[in-house]
Amino acid sequence: MSHIKVFSGTAHPEFAKQICEHLKIPVSRMIIKRFADSEVYVKSEDVVRGEDVFIIQPTGSPVNENIMELLIMIDALKRSSVDKINVVMPYFGYARQDRRSSAREPITAKLVANLLTTAGADRVITVDLHSPQIVGFFDINVDHFEAYPLFAKHIKEKNLKNIVAVASDAGFVKKTRKFAKLMDCPLAIIDKRRPSHNKAEVVNVIGEVKGKTCVLLDDMIDTGGTISAGADALIEKGAKEVYICATHGILSGDAVEKLRKCKAKEILLTDTVPIPEEKRIDKITIFSLTDIMAQVIQRIHDMKSLGELFSWEEKVDAGIKREN
Repeated sequence: MSHIKVFSGTAHPEFAKQICEHLKIPVSRMIIKRFADSEVYVKSEDVVRGEDVFIIQPTGSPVNENIMELLIMIDALKRSSVDKINVVMPYFGYARQDRRSSAREPITAKLVANLLTTAGADRVITVDLHSPQIVGFFDINVDHFEAYPLFAKHIKEKNLKNIVAVASDAGFVKKTRKFAKLMDCPLAIIDKRRPSHNKAEVVNVIGEVKGKTCVLLDDMIDTGGTISAGADALIEKGAKEVYICATHGILSGDAVEKLRKCKAKEILLTDTVPIPEEKRIDKITIFSLTDIMAQVIQRIHDMKSLGELFSWEEKVDAGIKREN
């Protein structure tokens, strides 16, 4: 049987390092450098012929740089006669451009899916896509995991009373309903409108939140304005306290300052993208997904079912590592 080779791009090398520590293998050696004109050069220093290869590369900021680097890595390994190329992309860049909301717009998420497939990827492993239908954009296998059971376990450990799960907007209701079912609690929705890109205004809160402990869920925090406004709106509506749960901590611009000032008591994130030390304020708690990703890699390599990993409720105890 072929061996596992795990390569890391430059987007999140610590994530790859921790996955390999769980797998008890070294990160495979690869040269990645930029020429003077910013072109990317890639070369594997390990022999990979016939190997089962995994590339770890979230495509967060700088999104275009990280996507192009990933495509070149796939191409280099494909031309080196590997057995299979599996892309571990915990954060999928351009996922928010998943449909045309007006004329003459692209569907960039579909374009990225096409590029990955054309480059030579055989499989993609990702976490909390902005829109689950993106899985259907691919003509190769996609394993899509969700992080909400991690957050549910943490909230349960706190023994909080009168919890209500709050969807950050109408588009996030389905996933929030899953969280509410796991927590056995009611559901509320923040009604908001988007006057322009990266801006949103809270219009109303649908559901009873007065005197409740609100758990506000979203897939990502980018500029921080929307989620902070949502947390403040819940407090204004009489919520006792607010916890924010978001899988991807993009934290662009002054997002951390907005989160610092908002009325949320705690903000739960995962390590799908690197979060620098200077952005790790006291109210942010980061959960590592590296153990569960290592389990996924091992099962794919061993050709075992991933079914029980897709339901993290029972498996999550072994896979949580918290950082403050």
